[in-house]
Amino acid sequence: MKILFLAPHPFYQDRGTPINTGFFLRALSENHHQVDVVTFPEGKDIELENVRIHRTIKVPFVKNIKPGFSGKKLVYDFLMIFKVMRLAASGKYDLIQAIEESVFIALLMKLMFGIPYVYDMDSSIAQQMIEQIPSLKPLAGVFNWFEKMAVQNAKAVVPVCNAIAEDIARYQPEKVTLLPDISLLEESTTEVNEDIRKQLGIQNKILMYVGNLEGYQGIDLLLDSFALTLKSTNQADLVIIGGDEAGIEKYQAKSTQLGINHKVHFLGQRPAKNLSGYLSQADILVSPRTKGINTPMKVYSYLDSGKAVLATDLLTHTQVLTPEVSMLAQPTPEDFSQGMIELINNPNLCSELGNAGQQLVQEKHSYSAFRKTVNGLYCWLQREIFPTQLQVG
Repeated sequence: MKILFLAPHPFYQDRGTPINTGFFLRALSENHHQVDVVTFPEGKDIELENVRIHRTIKVPFVKNIKPGFSGKKLVYDFLMIFKVMRLAASGKYDLIQAIEESVFIALLMKLMFGIPYVYDMDSSIAQQMIEQIPSLKPLAGVFNWFEKMAVQNAKAVVPVCNAIAEDIARYQPEKVTLLPDISLLEESTTEVNEDIRKQLGIQNKILMYVGNLEGYQGIDLLLDSFALTLKSTNQADLVIIGGDEAGIEKYQAKSTQLGINHKVHFLGQRPAKNLSGYLSQADILVSPRTKGINTPMKVYSYLDSGKAVLATDLLTHTQVLTPEVSMLAQPTPEDFSQGMIELINNPNLCSELGNAGQQLVQEKHSYSAFRKTVNGLYCWLQREIFPTQLQVG
């Protein structure tokens, strides 16, 4: 099939949605589809057979696009419309695949040119906007209506987690294909030059967080909890990998304010290809997310590492994590701290949880499982879009 793929984010970058986009494009390429990708000007090109990258024009001073809703992102979303319209007008595409808010561009192209689209749904846009900007809550009904239109007009919807699939069931989509994220460790290497313990002089157990430092990730909760933990035991250090310069400065200041800066180490961003090498140096991996319903991509790599995982006991985690494979704690400093202390003091429990989590991921969240789901969806789409081509004469 000839596919117009809309990726409204910097691509490629080593963070959640762009990484997932890379996996999806790889699966389409391996199945011999021809794909044109429309994306933002930021990011590095990747080489995949039958995949071409088309970028919007670069606007001066509009750069460093972060995850989530922002004015900068809106600028490039708007510019994508013209790039997509020009390509769609050629009449050569069988299908549009649209990630997140680009679904509204896909809906417009369907109305203009009759091209069906797939809605790749990593989150509820309506919910995300209200969480980021609470003053928009009175407009929730309007946002939900637009989301309903996007879902109902899609040939298929591809939610990243069960919670989103259940949420959109009320809109009665034509087809839903659940496609969870996967572990990145298959693509990773354990060979990294950094020995964290030696470099930072750490003699204790390492609690590690990997990811961006946006508010929804719960870094405030993490630091507040760790401050309480250090009142009970000094046998742990916290290592944080990821985040931009502004985020690191913000949370370094908070660590200093809490009096724990000597125990909290910010390493900054590291390549995703080396993720396995960093996770292997941790004793406990933490995911303190406090907002949203989609499961953080990091969770799958955490589990695959064989290390114990501590996460907030919220739907964002519990649709994948259970007490059998992780330590779950309420999103309060007191409870999350208690989870830290229990794991620090119980290496046998850490080992049990780590082994169980690794088995879960290797059975259900590998790239081969991801590719099988993508191929199954596209076989169905091909039958729906070209029914006469598949009839046996």
